[in-house]
Amino acid sequence: MKVYVDQDECIACGVCIDMCPDVFDWNDEGKSHAIVDEVPADLEDCARDAMSSCPTEAIKEE
Repeated sequence: MKVYVDQDECIACGVCIDMCPDVFDWNDEGKSHAIVDEVPADLEDCARDAMSSCPTEAIKEE
């Protein structure tokens, strides 16, 4: 599973980082981004939960 954060849609609320800090973190622009190229199998549920919790649906699966 691969995910990315659409920077145009991210409002920097931090929900994904709070929910799944091993997959998401802040970038230099103060917005969330994926910090892994591929989500490890044991973190896929966490990443999906973060994706579904994003208020702007900025997290996308590749």
